[in-house]
Amino acid sequence: MQQLTMGQAINQALREEMARDPNVFLAGEGVGTGIHDSPILPTAGLLRDFGPSRVKDTPVSEAAIAGLAVGASVMGLKPVVEIMFNPFFTIASDMIVNHAAKLRYLSGGKSSFPLVVRMKSGGGFSAGCQHSHNLEAWVAHCPGLKVVMPGSPADAKGLLKSAIRDPNPIIFIEDMMLYFVPGPVPEGECLIEIGQADIKRSGSDVTIVTWSKMVGVAVKAAAILSEKGIEAEIVDLRTLAPLDKETLLASVRKTGRLVVVHEATRTGGFAGEISAIVAEEAFGCLKAPFKRVTGPDIPVPFSPPLEKFYIPGEDGVVRTVMELF
Repeated sequence: MQQLTMGQAINQALREEMARDPNVFLAGEGVGTGIHDSPILPTAGLLRDFGPSRVKDTPVSEAAIAGLAVGASVMGLKPVVEIMFNPFFTIASDMIVNHAAKLRYLSGGKSSFPLVVRMKSGGGFSAGCQHSHNLEAWVAHCPGLKVVMPGSPADAKGLLKSAIRDPNPIIFIEDMMLYFVPGPVPEGECLIEIGQADIKRSGSDVTIVTWSKMVGVAVKAAAILSEKGIEAEIVDLRTLAPLDKETLLASVRKTGRLVVVHEATRTGGFAGEISAIVAEEAFGCLKAPFKRVTGPDIPVPFSPPLEKFYIPGEDGVVRTVMELF
């Protein structure tokens, strides 16, 4: 077992898949220039090691990057393209939503269209509202797209390798703050099934469902709750589409209480979908109303103190769980 940050784990996954399959190539803003050569960043050193034919720097046009990915996929290649920040997905959404997501359906399932779109998300860097908003619920709403949001280096490596080998278009969303967080990562071949949630902590009193950076927040909150005599079970969804309803419902039926935590704004957030599933399929098992801990319905602030207020923390999770008791 090796210790890697999430940025390094993603770099290792890209490196291994490019070495394994000559059809895999990278494209995006800055991936072929020195701005991404910091050893902590996902594409560091890949231009040097694989050359400009497989690591393509692009113009500053998310629409063009997405169009490149769709065209290359149709022609039998396996593009891994980077849309630098999650909100920029809105510029690329025509090619991704109206073409990539629908091509396999339009072929009657006879053709494969493998492509991975990597995007940075999340606050914490004072990058401003144009760069920090989490839009995973938008993407998960689009049939034909798989949506992956890892919360640890090991999950990032295993899920990205599986995403590159998948015959469908996949949106792979990476929280920027996690690039610098180390964790254990298996060496060599490491694949994690897309659509399989993970129990990050077992508990009997309340289920906390979350993903991406909020997994770490939930773990800290669970430690505080344990000191108060409340044992929380943490379900890390890892992928929002396809959604592992079985693991989610099994945990809620065991604990009888549900709190969903995500950084994205509250209205229309994916917590609403999870709550609806529980209400439809496990309502009789609930001992208390389900709760949500989310970002507020405002643009992500630039000011560091305001941004800290915006991002949910363990204290807010603890307060919300205590309300259920």
